[in-house]
Amino acid sequence: MTDAVQDEKIQKVLARAGFGSRREMENWITQGRVKINGKTATLGDRAGADDSLVVDGKKVANASPDAVVPRVLIYNKPENEICSRRDPEGRPSVYDHLPMIKHGRWVAVGRLDFNTSGLLLFTTDGELANKLMHPSAGIDREYAVRIMGDVTDDMLKIMLKGVMIDEHQCRFTDVRFFAGEGRNRWYHVVIMEGRNREVRKLWESQGVQVSRLKRVRYGPVFIPSRVKKGQLYEMKTPEIITLYEAAGMEPPSASAMKRPTRHAGRRSES
Repeated sequence: MTDAVQDEKIQKVLARAGFGSRREMENWITQGRVKINGKTATLGDRAGADDSLVVDGKKVANASPDAVVPRVLIYNKPENEICSRRDPEGRPSVYDHLPMIKHGRWVAVGRLDFNTSGLLLFTTDGELANKLMHPSAGIDREYAVRIMGDVTDDMLKIMLKGVMIDEHQCRFTDVRFFAGEGRNRWYHVVIMEGRNREVRKLWESQGVQVSRLKRVRYGPVFIPSRVKKGQLYEMKTPEIITLYEAAGMEPPSASAMKRPTRHAGRRSES
């Protein structure tokens, strides 16, 4: 192997290449899915730019941190798409529309339900994705919600205070009326964690139904107004740096971030 001073732990190299979080990569190493220089890797092994890394039989581009240019996509997800790479039922997937990348893979920052639309982030930096999703980062998510049913001030107070759902204390950190009348009213709500169907379940705990749900913000990121449903936007360098800062991470090196990024449009090739 190369000089240990320049080497990094294998799980960090793989996370940066977009395979997943460091913890996920540690599990892959334990499962024997990773090889270094032809030998099965073990936890604690380190790799440099001259070492050969293979995951599930496929060679990994093992570039130095200064050579890696992270990419981040904003996808305006329509309803009726799943957030899994494959679906036994053959339903359309959000991954069907992402541009191809030569090394690594796109990692989704959280998920949206099949019937939920709106902002979905993808990045080639698995460590960034993990940080943005982890509760310790304090990243809030804002949703626009259409409610069928009468909403009272007491309901809103209860949801702000917290409701026990699936053995977890869930609550909105903010709820604001947005538009509408009678039994068809829109609210904007903010949550700090993205538990499964958390927004819907909080409203359902008050005896009302969510008829439409759209994520409009993830931390500092909004959907650009020109990005319509089913379209992609590739974030520019200053926007990506802001995202790293929001996650409490050091942005990539200046030399890497100076390189131009490509911008994707509607229905990019998969």
